[in-house]
Amino acid sequence: MLTVTALSCQIGQNTLLRSASATFPAGCVTGLIGPNGAGKSTLLRIMAGLTVPTTGTVLVQGHPLAALTPMERARLLAYMPQDIPPFPPMPVREIASLGRLPYGEGASQAEHHPAVGRALALTGLRALAGRAADQLSGGERARLMLARALSTETPVLLADEAVAALDPAHALSVMHLLRALAAEGRCIVLVIHDLLLATRFCDQLVLMKDGETVRSLPPSGLTEDILQSVYGVTTRRIEQGWVPWDLAKASR
Repeated sequence: MLTVTALSCQIGQNTLLRSASATFPAGCVTGLIGPNGAGKSTLLRIMAGLTVPTTGTVLVQGHPLAALTPMERARLLAYMPQDIPPFPPMPVREIASLGRLPYGEGASQAEHHPAVGRALALTGLRALAGRAADQLSGGERARLMLARALSTETPVLLADEAVAALDPAHALSVMHLLRALAAEGRCIVLVIHDLLLATRFCDQLVLMKDGETVRSLPPSGLTEDILQSVYGVTTRRIEQGWVPWDLAKASR
């Protein structure tokens, strides 16, 4: 379980978060949703220990995040960033094996660890294990970042727009994978803009706007009024999901 309480973050004159609070249960896929600039990525980076909050606390499995050593934190939390840097011309398997660094394993031991092979298989990269990582497509690079995070085998996975660069088939594959990981008891927190995928695959949604956590609710609790107040758009319902349809009149 991951809990954040009264998190605020100010950098210079910019307030990125305002007293954000939420609980992210184990065994659950939680989607962080909201417009650009809502504070979703900032919240994820604070939970990953990469950005220091101005105020507030983060608890990971009951332990204050601030009290953990970098190695302890890396064994509890895996983080997949939104912006994927260019990879060096190293084999895909070697890049994925970097997820084993928190365990102090040697290069050869890490590359052949079962967790690395499993991560490559789960992300559909096993056949590309020997390819140079700098030759991958954008979607393949995104899946490799996820494989590196999965190879750490942490109880918490934080993913910033893990499906944004993927085609529909791979996006669905990753969302099914995240659901399977949650079924194993892991805590999955995902920044996601695709409302249809969010409402279909997430157990819980945390809505953010203007640096604040507006509310936490199950996908079934979403309404057209809530989505319009957060995004400024009208929506259409398709089965159990929501699809943005048009700009709300007040936003035009």
